[in-house]
Amino acid sequence: MDVLKGFVNWLLTPEYFLPLFAILFFLALRTRWVWTVRFGLPALIASIVFFIVSFQDENFRIIVTKGDNIPIVMLLFLVGFFVWYSLKQGYDNDERIARGEGPVEKAEFKEKVLTWPHLVYTELICLTLATVFLILWSVLIKAPIEEPANPAKTPNPSKAPWYFLGLQEMLVYYDPWIAGVVLPTLVIVGLMAIPYIDRNPKGLGYYTFRERRFAITVFLFGFVVLWVVLIMIGTFLRGPNWNFFGPYEFWDVHKLEALVNVNLSEYIYVQWLGTGLPSLWLTREIWGFLLVILYFLVPPPVLAQTVFKEFYKTMGFARYSVMIFFFLCMVALPIKMLLRWLFNLKYIVAIPEYFFNI
Repeated sequence: MDVLKGFVNWLLTPEYFLPLFAILFFLALRTRWVWTVRFGLPALIASIVFFIVSFQDENFRIIVTKGDNIPIVMLLFLVGFFVWYSLKQGYDNDERIARGEGPVEKAEFKEKVLTWPHLVYTELICLTLATVFLILWSVLIKAPIEEPANPAKTPNPSKAPWYFLGLQEMLVYYDPWIAGVVLPTLVIVGLMAIPYIDRNPKGLGYYTFRERRFAITVFLFGFVVLWVVLIMIGTFLRGPNWNFFGPYEFWDVHKLEALVNVNLSEYIYVQWLGTGLPSLWLTREIWGFLLVILYFLVPPPVLAQTVFKEFYKTMGFARYSVMIFFFLCMVALPIKMLLRWLFNLKYIVAIPEYFFNI
Protein backbone atom coordinates (compact mmCIF):
# COMPACT_ATOMS: atom_id res chain seq x y z
CA MET A 1 0.00 0.00 0.00
CA ASP A 2 2.83 2.41 0.71
CA VAL A 3 4.14 1.92 -2.82
CA LEU A 4 0.66 2.56 -4.25
CA LYS A 5 0.20 5.65 -2.08
CA GLY A 6 3.58 6.97 -3.18
CA PHE A 7 2.63 6.43 -6.83
CA VAL A 8 -0.68 8.27 -6.38
CA ASN A 9 1.07 11.14 -4.59
CA TRP A 10 3.56 11.37 -7.46
CA LEU A 11 0.85 11.10 -10.13
CA LEU A 12 -1.15 13.92 -8.53
CA THR A 13 1.80 16.27 -8.57
CA PRO A 14 0.32 19.18 -10.56
CA GLU A 15 2.98 19.27 -13.31
CA TYR A 16 2.07 15.67 -14.15
CA PHE A 17 -1.58 15.59 -13.13
CA LEU A 18 -2.89 18.60 -15.07
CA PRO A 19 -1.37 17.71 -18.50
CA LEU A 20 -2.27 14.02 -18.09
CA PHE A 21 -5.83 14.88 -17.07
CA ALA A 22 -6.20 17.26 -20.03
CA ILE A 23 -4.87 14.67 -22.50
CA LEU A 24 -7.13 11.92 -21.15
CA PHE A 25 -10.05 14.34 -21.16
CA PHE A 26 -9.60 15.19 -24.86
CA LEU A 27 -9.15 11.53 -25.75
CA ALA A 28 -12.29 10.60 -23.80
CA LEU A 29 -14.36 13.20 -25.64
CA ARG A 30 -13.51 11.46 -28.92
CA THR A 31 -14.12 7.93 -27.62
CA ARG A 32 -17.72 6.76 -27.87
CA TRP A 33 -17.24 3.83 -25.51
CA VAL A 34 -16.45 6.13 -22.58
CA TRP A 35 -19.95 7.62 -22.72
CA THR A 36 -21.83 4.34 -22.39
CA VAL A 37 -23.24 2.50 -19.39
CA ARG A 38 -20.69 -0.28 -19.94
CA PHE A 39 -17.96 2.22 -19.02
CA GLY A 40 -19.81 4.67 -16.81
CA LEU A 41 -21.13 2.22 -14.22
CA PRO A 42 -17.78 0.43 -13.63
CA ALA A 43 -16.02 3.83 -13.53
CA LEU A 44 -18.46 5.07 -10.88
CA ILE A 45 -18.06 1.91 -8.82
CA ALA A 46 -14.25 2.07 -9.16
CA SER A 47 -14.16 5.71 -8.02
CA ILE A 48 -16.35 4.91 -5.00
CA VAL A 49 -14.16 1.92 -4.09
CA PHE A 50 -11.04 4.06 -4.50
CA PHE A 51 -12.52 6.70 -2.19
CA ILE A 52 -13.51 4.11 0.44
CA VAL A 53 -10.09 2.45 0.37
CA SER A 54 -8.32 5.83 0.50
CA PHE A 55 -10.50 6.80 3.43
CA GLN A 56 -8.57 4.30 5.54
CA ASP A 57 -5.49 6.54 5.27
CA GLU A 58 -5.38 9.02 8.13
CA ASN A 59 -3.99 11.94 6.13
CA PHE A 60 -6.55 11.45 3.36
CA ARG A 61 -9.36 11.16 5.89
CA ILE A 62 -8.36 14.37 7.69
CA ILE A 63 -8.45 16.35 4.44
CA VAL A 64 -11.74 15.08 2.98
CA THR A 65 -13.69 15.17 6.26
CA LYS A 66 -13.12 18.86 6.93
CA GLY A 67 -16.46 20.62 7.09
CA ASP A 68 -15.70 22.94 4.20
CA ASN A 69 -14.12 20.17 2.06
CA ILE A 70 -17.07 17.78 2.10
CA PRO A 71 -18.99 19.81 -0.52
CA ILE A 72 -15.94 19.62 -2.82
CA VAL A 73 -15.95 15.82 -2.60
CA MET A 74 -19.62 15.87 -3.57
CA LEU A 75 -18.88 18.37 -6.34
CA LEU A 76 -16.27 16.09 -7.92
CA PHE A 77 -18.66 13.13 -8.03
CA LEU A 78 -21.61 15.21 -9.23
CA VAL A 79 -19.66 17.05 -11.94
CA GLY A 80 -18.19 13.79 -13.18
CA PHE A 81 -21.60 12.10 -13.28
CA PHE A 82 -23.48 14.91 -15.02
CA VAL A 83 -20.73 15.52 -17.59
CA TRP A 84 -20.79 11.81 -18.38
CA TYR A 85 -24.59 11.66 -18.50
CA SER A 86 -24.97 14.72 -20.74
CA LEU A 87 -22.33 13.49 -23.20
CA LYS A 88 -23.93 10.04 -23.17
CA GLN A 89 -27.21 11.64 -24.21
CA GLY A 90 -25.38 13.67 -26.84
CA TYR A 91 -23.72 10.63 -28.38
CA ASP A 92 -27.00 8.71 -28.27
CA ASN A 93 -28.72 11.53 -30.16
CA ASP A 94 -25.87 11.70 -32.69
CA GLU A 95 -26.41 8.04 -33.48
CA ARG A 96 -30.17 8.57 -33.80
CA ILE A 97 -29.65 11.56 -36.11
CA ALA A 98 -27.23 9.52 -38.24
CA ARG A 99 -29.99 6.88 -38.65
CA GLY A 100 -32.48 9.58 -39.61
CA GLU A 101 -34.60 9.20 -36.46
CA GLY A 102 -34.01 12.64 -34.96
CA PRO A 103 -33.04 13.44 -31.34
CA VAL A 104 -34.82 11.63 -28.54
CA GLU A 105 -36.09 14.92 -27.06
CA LYS A 106 -38.28 15.54 -30.10
CA ALA A 107 -39.49 11.93 -30.20
CA GLU A 108 -40.43 11.60 -26.51
CA PHE A 109 -41.68 15.05 -25.62
CA LYS A 110 -44.22 15.90 -28.27
CA GLU A 111 -46.96 16.81 -25.79
CA LYS A 112 -46.68 19.98 -23.75
CA VAL A 113 -47.56 20.18 -20.06
CA LEU A 114 -48.79 23.17 -18.10
CA THR A 115 -46.62 25.03 -15.60
CA TRP A 116 -49.43 24.63 -13.08
CA PRO A 117 -49.70 22.07 -11.59
CA HIS A 118 -46.98 19.87 -13.14
CA LEU A 119 -43.90 22.11 -12.88
CA VAL A 120 -44.91 23.82 -9.62
CA TYR A 121 -45.53 20.47 -7.88
CA THR A 122 -42.15 19.21 -9.00
CA GLU A 123 -40.42 22.37 -7.78
CA LEU A 124 -42.27 22.14 -4.43
CA ILE A 125 -41.10 18.56 -3.92
CA CYS A 126 -37.49 19.50 -4.81
CA LEU A 127 -37.66 22.50 -2.46
CA THR A 128 -38.88 20.31 0.41
CA LEU A 129 -36.22 17.65 -0.17
CA ALA A 130 -33.47 20.27 -0.41
CA THR A 131 -34.63 21.88 2.83
CA VAL A 132 -34.62 18.53 4.65
CA PHE A 133 -31.16 17.77 3.27
CA LEU A 134 -29.75 21.12 4.44
CA ILE A 135 -31.26 20.69 7.91
CA LEU A 136 -29.72 17.23 8.28
CA TRP A 137 -26.43 18.60 6.95
CA SER A 138 -26.37 21.40 9.55
CA VAL A 139 -27.17 18.95 12.37
CA LEU A 140 -24.77 16.15 11.46
CA ILE A 141 -21.74 18.08 10.14
CA LYS A 142 -19.89 20.55 12.31
CA ALA A 143 -19.73 23.99 10.74
CA PRO A 144 -16.14 25.07 9.92
CA ILE A 145 -16.33 28.19 12.07
CA GLU A 146 -13.06 29.24 13.65
CA GLU A 147 -12.12 31.85 16.24
CA PRO A 148 -12.44 35.57 15.44
CA ALA A 149 -9.84 36.93 13.06
CA ASN A 150 -6.50 37.38 14.78
CA PRO A 151 -3.73 39.14 12.82
CA ALA A 152 -1.15 37.55 15.13
CA LYS A 153 -2.37 34.04 14.33
CA THR A 154 -3.38 33.48 10.72
CA PRO A 155 -4.45 30.09 9.36
CA ASN A 156 -1.81 28.13 7.49
CA PRO A 157 -2.75 27.78 4.72
CA SER A 158 -5.12 30.74 4.37
CA LYS A 159 -7.64 29.64 1.77
CA ALA A 160 -10.49 31.43 0.07
CA PRO A 161 -13.98 29.88 -0.01
CA TRP A 162 -14.12 26.88 -2.32
CA TYR A 163 -15.78 28.81 -5.15
CA PHE A 164 -12.81 31.23 -5.17
CA LEU A 165 -10.06 28.61 -4.88
CA GLY A 166 -9.61 28.53 -8.64
CA LEU A 167 -9.11 32.28 -8.59
CA GLN A 168 -6.70 32.01 -5.67
CA GLU A 169 -4.72 29.38 -7.58
CA MET A 170 -4.47 31.74 -10.57
CA LEU A 171 -3.01 34.40 -8.27
CA VAL A 172 0.07 32.18 -7.90
CA TYR A 173 0.92 32.55 -11.57
CA TYR A 174 -0.31 36.05 -12.39
CA ASP A 175 -0.29 39.47 -10.79
CA PRO A 176 -3.49 40.35 -8.89
CA TRP A 177 -4.60 42.79 -11.59
CA ILE A 178 -4.56 39.98 -14.16
CA ALA A 179 -5.83 37.07 -12.06
CA GLY A 180 -8.34 39.11 -10.07
CA VAL A 181 -9.58 41.60 -12.69
CA VAL A 182 -8.54 40.87 -16.28
CA LEU A 183 -9.11 37.11 -16.42
CA PRO A 184 -12.52 37.13 -14.63
CA THR A 185 -13.60 40.01 -16.88
CA LEU A 186 -12.56 38.05 -19.96
CA VAL A 187 -14.51 35.05 -18.70
CA ILE A 188 -17.67 37.13 -18.20
CA VAL A 189 -17.33 39.01 -21.50
CA GLY A 190 -16.46 35.79 -23.32
CA LEU A 191 -19.59 34.05 -22.02
CA MET A 192 -21.68 37.08 -23.03
CA ALA A 193 -20.13 37.02 -26.52
CA ILE A 194 -20.87 33.34 -27.17
CA PRO A 195 -24.33 33.92 -28.76
CA TYR A 196 -22.84 36.46 -31.14
CA ILE A 197 -19.75 34.43 -32.01
CA ASP A 198 -21.38 31.01 -32.33
CA ARG A 199 -24.48 31.23 -34.54
CA ASN A 200 -24.70 27.52 -35.20
CA PRO A 201 -28.46 26.70 -35.02
CA LYS A 202 -27.84 23.00 -34.45
CA GLY A 203 -28.05 21.50 -30.99
CA LEU A 204 -30.82 23.80 -29.75
CA GLY A 205 -33.27 21.98 -27.51
CA TYR A 206 -31.53 18.62 -27.57
CA TYR A 207 -28.27 17.02 -26.53
CA THR A 208 -25.60 16.50 -29.16
CA PHE A 209 -21.84 16.38 -29.44
CA ARG A 210 -21.09 15.88 -33.11
CA GLU A 211 -23.00 18.98 -34.19
CA ARG A 212 -21.35 21.24 -31.56
CA ARG A 213 -18.02 19.48 -31.15
CA PHE A 214 -15.76 22.54 -30.87
CA ALA A 215 -18.08 24.58 -28.64
CA ILE A 216 -18.64 21.73 -26.19
CA THR A 217 -14.95 20.80 -26.10
CA VAL A 218 -13.81 24.36 -25.39
CA PHE A 219 -16.51 24.94 -22.76
CA LEU A 220 -15.76 21.68 -20.94
CA PHE A 221 -12.02 22.38 -21.08
CA GLY A 222 -12.57 25.77 -19.48
CA PHE A 223 -15.05 24.52 -16.90
CA VAL A 224 -13.70 21.09 -15.94
CA VAL A 225 -9.95 21.39 -16.56
CA LEU A 226 -9.37 25.08 -15.81
CA TRP A 227 -11.91 25.58 -13.02
CA VAL A 228 -13.04 22.37 -11.30
CA VAL A 229 -9.52 20.91 -11.37
CA LEU A 230 -8.09 24.16 -9.97
CA ILE A 231 -10.66 24.01 -7.15
CA MET A 232 -9.61 20.42 -6.48
CA ILE A 233 -5.92 21.39 -6.44
CA GLY A 234 -6.56 24.29 -4.09
CA THR A 235 -8.69 22.16 -1.78
CA PHE A 236 -6.86 18.85 -1.53
CA LEU A 237 -3.30 19.45 -2.79
CA ARG A 238 -2.45 22.89 -1.39
CA GLY A 239 -1.23 22.65 2.19
CA PRO A 240 0.74 24.73 4.69
CA ASN A 241 2.86 27.54 3.23
CA TRP A 242 0.87 26.96 0.01
CA ASN A 243 3.08 24.00 -0.85
CA PHE A 244 1.84 21.02 -2.83
CA PHE A 245 1.06 17.85 -0.89
CA GLY A 246 -0.13 14.47 -2.12
CA PRO A 247 -3.54 13.18 -0.95
CA TYR A 248 -1.83 10.67 1.37
CA GLU A 249 0.93 13.02 2.51
CA PHE A 250 1.04 14.57 5.98
CA TRP A 251 0.58 18.34 5.95
CA ASP A 252 3.88 19.30 7.57
CA VAL A 253 4.03 23.01 8.39
CA HIS A 254 7.84 22.78 8.39
CA LYS A 255 8.03 21.61 4.77
CA LEU A 256 10.02 24.11 2.74
CA GLU A 257 10.55 23.85 -0.99
CA ALA A 258 13.62 25.58 -2.37
CA LEU A 259 11.98 27.37 -5.30
CA VAL A 260 13.78 30.11 -7.16
CA ASN A 261 11.30 31.81 -9.45
CA VAL A 262 13.09 33.50 -12.33
CA ASN A 263 11.74 36.06 -14.78
CA LEU A 264 12.21 35.60 -18.51
CA SER A 265 14.58 38.56 -18.70
CA GLU A 266 16.82 36.95 -16.06
CA TYR A 267 16.87 33.73 -18.04
CA ILE A 268 17.93 35.56 -21.20
CA TYR A 269 20.45 38.08 -19.89
CA VAL A 270 21.88 36.41 -16.77
CA GLN A 271 21.75 32.68 -17.50
CA TRP A 272 21.96 32.53 -21.30
CA LEU A 273 23.99 35.63 -22.24
CA GLY A 274 25.98 35.80 -19.00
CA THR A 275 25.50 39.55 -18.55
CA GLY A 276 23.70 41.75 -16.07
CA LEU A 277 20.17 43.04 -16.51
CA PRO A 278 19.88 46.30 -18.48
CA SER A 279 18.88 49.29 -16.36
CA LEU A 280 16.22 50.48 -18.84
CA TRP A 281 13.01 48.48 -18.36
CA LEU A 282 12.11 48.54 -22.05
CA THR A 283 15.44 47.04 -23.06
CA ARG A 284 15.23 44.52 -20.26
CA GLU A 285 11.72 43.31 -21.06
CA ILE A 286 11.69 43.68 -24.84
CA TRP A 287 11.97 39.91 -25.31
CA GLY A 288 8.96 39.28 -23.11
CA PHE A 289 6.92 41.87 -25.01
CA LEU A 290 7.91 40.28 -28.32
CA LEU A 291 6.94 36.83 -27.05
CA VAL A 292 3.51 38.05 -25.89
CA ILE A 293 2.91 39.92 -29.16
CA LEU A 294 3.93 36.90 -31.24
CA TYR A 295 1.67 34.67 -29.12
CA PHE A 296 -1.38 36.74 -30.06
CA LEU A 297 -0.36 37.54 -33.67
CA VAL A 298 1.09 34.31 -35.09
CA PRO A 299 -1.38 31.56 -34.05
CA PRO A 300 -4.58 33.24 -35.41
CA PRO A 301 -3.59 33.24 -39.12
CA VAL A 302 -1.85 29.87 -38.81
CA LEU A 303 -4.91 28.27 -37.21
CA ALA A 304 -7.18 29.99 -39.73
CA GLN A 305 -5.37 28.16 -42.52
CA THR A 306 -5.13 24.80 -40.74
CA VAL A 307 -7.16 23.60 -37.76
CA PHE A 308 -9.79 26.38 -37.78
CA LYS A 309 -10.06 26.74 -41.54
CA GLU A 310 -13.79 25.96 -41.65
CA PHE A 311 -14.47 28.24 -38.69
CA TYR A 312 -12.74 31.12 -40.46
CA LYS A 313 -14.86 30.59 -43.57
CA THR A 314 -18.16 30.52 -41.70
CA MET A 315 -17.39 33.17 -39.07
CA GLY A 316 -15.57 35.75 -41.10
CA PHE A 317 -12.61 37.84 -40.01
CA ALA A 318 -14.26 39.83 -37.20
CA ARG A 319 -16.00 37.02 -35.33
CA TYR A 320 -13.05 34.68 -35.85
CA SER A 321 -10.65 37.28 -34.41
CA VAL A 322 -12.77 37.69 -31.29
CA MET A 323 -13.12 33.94 -30.86
CA ILE A 324 -9.42 33.21 -31.28
CA PHE A 325 -8.48 36.03 -28.86
CA PHE A 326 -10.59 34.52 -26.07
CA PHE A 327 -9.32 31.07 -26.98
CA LEU A 328 -5.66 32.12 -26.69
CA CYS A 329 -6.33 33.90 -23.38
CA MET A 330 -7.83 30.70 -22.00
CA VAL A 331 -4.96 28.51 -23.22
CA ALA A 332 -2.44 30.97 -21.75
CA LEU A 333 -3.41 29.92 -18.21
CA PRO A 334 -2.29 26.26 -18.39
CA ILE A 335 0.79 27.33 -20.37
CA LYS A 336 1.78 29.78 -17.64
CA MET A 337 1.13 27.17 -14.95
CA LEU A 338 3.33 24.58 -16.66
CA LEU A 339 6.11 27.13 -17.18
CA ARG A 340 6.07 27.88 -13.45
CA TRP A 341 6.01 24.21 -12.42
CA LEU A 342 8.61 22.97 -14.89
CA PHE A 343 11.00 25.93 -15.22
CA ASN A 344 10.19 28.16 -12.21
CA LEU A 345 9.37 30.92 -14.71
CA LYS A 346 7.70 33.69 -12.74
CA TYR A 347 6.91 36.48 -15.22
CA ILE A 348 7.33 36.77 -18.96
CA VAL A 349 7.24 40.55 -18.65
CA ALA A 350 8.31 41.99 -15.28
CA ILE A 351 8.24 45.78 -14.82
CA PRO A 352 8.11 46.40 -11.04
CA GLU A 353 8.84 50.09 -11.70
CA TYR A 354 5.25 50.46 -12.94
CA PHE A 355 3.68 47.45 -11.17
CA PHE A 356 3.17 45.77 -14.54
CA ASN A 357 3.87 42.04 -14.74
CA ILE A 358 2.63 39.35 -17.09
